[in-house]
Parts: sequence; C-alpha cells; structure tokens
Amino acid sequence: MEATVTTANSEEKTWGGGNEPMKASYGKLMMWFFIVSDALTFSGFLAAYGFSRFKFIETWPLADEVFTHFPFMHGVSAPMYYVALMTFILIFSSVTMVLAVDAGHQMKKDKVVIYMFLTIIGGMIFVGSQAWEWKNFIKGEYGAIETKGGSLLQFVDKEGHRVALADFAATLPEEREQLTRSKGKWFMSESSLPTYSVAEVQAGFKAHPDLLIKTEIITKEKQKTILSRKDSELRLTQASLVVEGANLTHNEYGSKLFADFFFFITGFHGFHVLSGIIINIIIFFNVLLGTYEKRGSYEMVEKVGLYWHFVDLVWVFVFTFFYLV
Repeated sequence: MEATVTTANSEEKTWGGGNEPMKASYGKLMMWFFIVSDALTFSGFLAAYGFSRFKFIETWPLADEVFTHFPFMHGVSAPMYYVALMTFILIFSSVTMVLAVDAGHQMKKDKVVIYMFLTIIGGMIFVGSQAWEWKNFIKGEYGAIETKGGSLLQFVDKEGHRVALADFAATLPEEREQLTRSKGKWFMSESSLPTYSVAEVQAGFKAHPDLLIKTEIITKEKQKTILSRKDSELRLTQASLVVEGANLTHNEYGSKLFADFFFFITGFHGFHVLSGIIINIIIFFNVLLGTYEKRGSYEMVEKVGLYWHFVDLVWVFVFTFFYLV
C-alpha cells in the first residue's frame, strides 16, 4: 500500500506532493537532482582535461598566446580581455536572474519581465561571443608548421613577436594537391588545402634571415623556446604539414589535445547556455501572458533560475581551467 500524509485539512499520497523534503517542491527537487548529475559530468570532463594538461605540461599552449583577439581591434594583441568581458556578462546575467526571482516572490510581474529580458540578452551576448571566439580559434591568425614527428613550429622575429606565414612565405610555381590518407601517406591528412605549401614556407624562411622558429616547449620562464637561426633552419627541414588555425586533428597553437578539449568542453557548456536561453524565453512569454500571476506563484522562474546559476558557476570553473591556470 502507498503511504499517505494526513493533515488537518487534507490527505495526500506521499509521492503525490504530500511531503516536501527539505521544504522543496517536487519540481525544484528534480531540478537539483539534474544539477548534481550534470555537475558530475562537467567534473569528469574537467578532470580529464587536467590530467591531460599535466601529462603534456611542457608543450601545452599558453592561453595568453591563444586568446588574444578583441572585436573591432584586428591586429591588436589583447590577451584574455574579451574572455574576461564574456565572463562578466554571464555573471551579470546571473545577478539579473536573482532579481527576477526576487521580484517573482513579491509578485511584481513588470519587474520579472524586465530582469528576465536582461538575463536573456546577457545569455545571447555570451553565446554569440563564444561563437566568435570559436571562429577565430578555428581560422587561426599566424599559421605554423607541423613536423614529421608531430611537433609544432611557429615563426617569430628577433624580438620574439609572432610572424604570420603571409608575411614571408614565397610564391612558387607548383601544382598542389590536398594531402589525404587515401594517397598512401599513413596518418597524414589535411582538412583543406592550406594557403601555402611547405616548400613555399621553407623558401620564404630562407629569404628572410631575421626570422626564427619558436617551438612548443615551455621554458622555466613560462615562455616558448626560441631556437637560433641555425637550429631553426635544421628543424624546418623536418616540416611535414602547414597548419592554419585549429581543429580536431591539427592546432597551430600547440597540442592537438588542447583544441579537442576546448571544442568539447566549451561547446558542451555553450549548449547548456543556449538551452537556458530557450527555456528563459519560454518562461518570459509565460510571464508576459500572466500565466504565473494566475497561478499565484512564480516558482517556474525560480526553477529556471537554479539552472541558470548552475551554468554560470560551471563557466567559472571552465574559465579557471582553460584561461587562468
């Protein structure tokens, strides 16, 4: 038989809402269960990232050299500035969500509408910014060379500033063909034909004696190792592929695993934010229609608020792991 709960005014089945563990409604309790399970998923992803990073700590890309873009400031190095702005916008949207929930408790419909609208706008700006960051990461900025052993070679001037392939690569009269696995070269392929061939990069490097090569090995000073001119020429003879931008198989910034984790974890988080925006929009229109006013409770706003705060908190950890540590 199913247990029942008896009060002075009514008798209800336990699983029909008669009990409220921790004074939380069934809906809020289920949201907490989802948040806990999702937190474990993100914890597993970030733990895997941490183990992989420290396994390849000597060749892991430096965030200050990867995330240097800022909208409408092409060519200006602004390391981490835009990521910090994105983080501020997302955290601010969490503040507006708190205000929306508080306004709901006070049954102030107009304020709930305003604060939920601001939350939605903040989420849209964040997702748009993340897409823009992905675009720059995939496209790349300078280009690099991958050696036969899988090492990455970047090009710098004598002051240590990165130099793009477009600034020195030669133009040779040669026919080029996209490298694929089906053409007899094992474990080697190109997702698309690079702008320059290996021979053009080698010829251009030879014609510019002021250029040097920077490897992916990190020194004690937390800087990438810059080779001498002689060593640079020697390493360049081992060139295998021209790499432009980042994808799941090649990464001009360094370790391929960095790109894999970046796309997977930030993409998974971005999916959560996008889902939260869609749910917020649905709740927003219900608020406009007076649905929760008629029910006499804005609990749905509070439940979606719990999810939104969770998404914000996860980003704090993602931001710390990928950009700060």
